[in-house]
Amino acid sequence: MPTIALVAAGTRLGLSLGRVFGGHGFDVALIARSPERLGELTGKLAADGVEAAGFPADVTDRSTLAAALDNAATRFGGIDVLQYSAPHVRVGDGRMTGVLDVTVENLRPQIEGSCYGAITATRTVLPAMMAAGTGTLLYTTGASAVVPTPWAGSAGASGAALRNWALNLNGALADKGVYVGYVALGAWIVGTPGTPEDASPMEPDDIAHIHWDMHATRHPAERLITP
Repeated sequence: MPTIALVAAGTRLGLSLGRVFGGHGFDVALIARSPERLGELTGKLAADGVEAAGFPADVTDRSTLAAALDNAATRFGGIDVLQYSAPHVRVGDGRMTGVLDVTVENLRPQIEGSCYGAITATRTVLPAMMAAGTGTLLYTTGASAVVPTPWAGSAGASGAALRNWALNLNGALADKGVYVGYVALGAWIVGTPGTPEDASPMEPDDIAHIHWDMHATRHPAERLITP
């Protein structure tokens, strides 16, 4: 069976991605920092008949992240799809850093999580994809990477860097059989704590299906999701 690796998998979009891809015959490798979260996710996917396994790793710990993906590839016989959800790395009080408050010190952890983690994950799985002549790389950030959002200064800056790299990667791999897709999520996900009252949140299953469609059609290179 083909396998998708979900890096920084969460209990909303991560779970839905596992269910959607699992429903199309994929095994699911889940990578997250919390063993408890991994246990919850694998249990729910197993209840849906999806073969899944968890591999603990912090995306800011590059050697551990690479080892987790290597272990997942060994467990499932390879990684066919990598989906990387750029995390909000909490600094200070954990709130988003506004553009006027961005410093080198508080931007660096976000760059570590969004960019360096994505690059590490990609470089771990890409050689096998290139050797096979097929594969999919999907990267997901908030829409602040595309749409100016002053209250999300550090997330926007790091997400924009990941977006630029992903789109260039798409071009570089176009003739090598590996599809690269970038998703900018401009909607709150149903169930997310702190969702504004005037928001129009989207169901995580709907967002997951968009990821599936991008993989299945290998198009487009970039998708902005809004309610």
